[in-house]
Amino acid sequence: MTRYAEVKRKLRGSIAPIITPFFESGSIDFGSLKNLIDWHIESGTHAISVTGTTGEPSSLTVDERVQVMEHAAKAVDRRVPFVPGTGTTNHEETLFLTKKAQEIGADAALVIVPYYNKPSQHALYKHFKAVADSVDIPIIIYNIPGRTATNLDVKTLAKLSKDCPNIIGVKESNKDFEHVNRVLLNCGRDFLLYSGIELLCYPMLAIGGAGHISATANILPGKVAEIYDAWAEGDVKRAQDLHYELMPLNDVLFKDTNPAPLKAALGMMGKIKPVLRLPMDLPSSELQEEIRKVLKQYVTLSDQVSAK
Repeated sequence: MTRYAEVKRKLRGSIAPIITPFFESGSIDFGSLKNLIDWHIESGTHAISVTGTTGEPSSLTVDERVQVMEHAAKAVDRRVPFVPGTGTTNHEETLFLTKKAQEIGADAALVIVPYYNKPSQHALYKHFKAVADSVDIPIIIYNIPGRTATNLDVKTLAKLSKDCPNIIGVKESNKDFEHVNRVLLNCGRDFLLYSGIELLCYPMLAIGGAGHISATANILPGKVAEIYDAWAEGDVKRAQDLHYELMPLNDVLFKDTNPAPLKAALGMMGKIKPVLRLPMDLPSSELQEEIRKVLKQYVTLSDQVSAK
C-alpha cells in the first residue's frame, strides 16, 4: 500500500464546493458557513471543499481565505475529508495557502491552474511540482480552461503524477471528454479523476472517475452525493435517473457566471443572504425568476423570498 492509498480511498464521491456566504455589508458570514457545512454532512456529502471557484476566492484577501479555511476545518471537525482550494494566480501565495491547509489539518489541497497569466506547460510543471514538494498532504490539481484560458495537457499532468507522489488526482472542469478519458489512460486507473462539469458527473464515473466536485451540490447535496452512491452500489439505473433529474437545475444554474445563480437560489431557499462582492453580482431579475421556477421543482422555497 502506498503512502497516500488510504487518503485516496476516502476521497471518493461528492466533494461539495461550498459557497462563501456574506452579510449584506460584504463581510464573511461564518455562522452561515458552519450551518451549510453541517447541512451538507447531514445530507450525505462525502467531503467538503471551500475557496474554490464556487467560493469566490478572487473576491477574498489572502487573510480572508485563511479565515474561511480555518472556520471550515473547525466546522467539518474531521467528520468527512476536508479539501480547501489553495491555488491563486500568484506562486508564492499558492505556496503559502497550501502550507496553511496542511497546518490546519486538511486531507488534501485543491490547486487550480493559474489564471489570467497563461503559463506554458513547462511553467505549469514547475509551478505544480514546487507546490507539491512544499507539503506532505495530497494535491488535487484543478483544470478549468474556461476560466483560466490555459488547458493543462495530459502529458504534463502524467509527468507530474509520476514525479510527485502526492499529486493524486485532478478536478477536470473540461468539456473535452476525450481529454478526460486520456487522463486515466496516461496517469493510471488509480489516479483520482473528478468531474467539475455537472453534465459529466455521471458519465465520468462510467470511465473510472472517483467522483465529482459539482456546484449543484450546494443546492441538492443529497441527490448529488447519491449519484456516486448509486453507481458505487451498482444501481446504474438510479444513477442515470438522477443524472437526468438534475439536468434542468444544472442548466439554469449556469446561465450566468457561477456562483451568482447559486447564491440567488440559496437565498430563495433561506440558507444565506444572496450577496456577492463586486465585480460579481446577482443575476438579472429575469434570470432570478427563471431560477425560482426551476428550483420549485426540487425544493421548498423560503416563503419570504419566494413571494417576492
